[in-house]
Amino acid sequence: MMFIGAILLTSGCGNKVTTRDVPVALPESFSLPTGASELETDWWTTFQDAQLNALIDTAITHNLELKSAWFEVAQDASNVAIISSQRVPQVFLELQGGASRPAPDFVGGENTQLSLRTSYEVDLWGRVKQSKLAAENRLIATYLDYQTLAITIAGEVSLTWFSIQTFQEQLELIQEQTEYNQQVLALIRARFASGQVRGVDILRQEQLIENTKEEALSVQMEMKTLRNRLAVLLGIAPGMLSVAQESKLPSLSSLPDAGLPMELINRRPDIQSSFNRMQAADREVAVAISNTYPRLAFNLTGALRSNTLTNLVESQAASLTGSLLMPLFYGGRLNAEKEQAKAFREQQVQEYGQTILQALQEVEDAMVRESLQKEIISNLENQLKLAERAFQQLRVEYLNGSIAYLDVLVTLDQMQQLKRELVTEELNLLLYRVSLYRALAGGFQTPIENEGEFSMNENPIPTK
Repeated sequence: MMFIGAILLTSGCGNKVTTRDVPVALPESFSLPTGASELETDWWTTFQDAQLNALIDTAITHNLELKSAWFEVAQDASNVAIISSQRVPQVFLELQGGASRPAPDFVGGENTQLSLRTSYEVDLWGRVKQSKLAAENRLIATYLDYQTLAITIAGEVSLTWFSIQTFQEQLELIQEQTEYNQQVLALIRARFASGQVRGVDILRQEQLIENTKEEALSVQMEMKTLRNRLAVLLGIAPGMLSVAQESKLPSLSSLPDAGLPMELINRRPDIQSSFNRMQAADREVAVAISNTYPRLAFNLTGALRSNTLTNLVESQAASLTGSLLMPLFYGGRLNAEKEQAKAFREQQVQEYGQTILQALQEVEDAMVRESLQKEIISNLENQLKLAERAFQQLRVEYLNGSIAYLDVLVTLDQMQQLKRELVTEELNLLLYRVSLYRALAGGFQTPIENEGEFSMNENPIPTK
């Protein structure tokens, strides 16, 4: 595949593109304080989970959606080369031959001609140059979209893996609770046999056990569907994934340094992609304006002609022509195309601003959620401690015959639900951290970029 030279985002002579600032007002800093640790490019390694690292490495190497996106980059790279070819002369070699039978009053014979033709359009107004630069902007945007997708896939693998770990922990917790509930059931049956409790206490405890078993089935269903989802993310058919399940969630590291909003704009590939699409639309306006101006073209032809192939080099001819094409009447099409290009440019400006606002919102939302989620977990831990104390006290009173079993059952159920809820909220805390990393993350290079027919080694795509 053709080599892609350095992409320079300058307009040169001809119709100038517009210089644009960020279309929305930016805050000087984020509303919540952030940490001091540097944001890693491979942010998932901060969880210190070797299995997660291996899964993400597999995903960014074998994910089919990511591979498909990379070949979109390859297509746009070819498009740049196609448009760039308009800036150099077009050369054609033509060999003609013919023979005619004599007719009355006419002489027949053979005719052979070998000609070399060259055509070249002088880019007076920068139309071809701006078309090339617009194509380069679209190429950069597509590459940045690819990087955005890689970040998304890394995030989805993280979310899915942590969810699988959480459900495994939930399942182990439910199994422990089921065993404990069965022990309590045996105790109640023994007390019922001695006439100390009513039979309804047995039924209520059995109902609690069945409810816990139902919870276990729901968790197993979620685990299996999550494993299928993980398999697809890794480029593997569902049911063929072989990965050890762990139930220990990683602990959070310190908060990363979010930096300044302007730094976020320069770092996030989706924002830079939107910016390049806006730049491409701006250059297309220049192209549309140039289409209303005259075009100057030159044609050079050199030919060898003869009635016989052996004497071909003895007869030579050459011609040089120039043409100036001025559009006069197109039924308003050229002006309509110009206005259409301007409207599309303004649309891209608004989309660029919206992308910036959404990025800022994602960072703010992730920081707010993580901050308040820690308080939610602390509150749940306090509730659990109180529920455990209440259960122990009520259990003693029940064994002493002071209260009915219903009070104990309600408290036991609440305590077990709180334990399961606490595991879920700890997962949510991890998910919010993943969301924060994704909101702050910049692009990173993937193995796909240096493999196959189209690779970054042979086709560098600068994004600055």
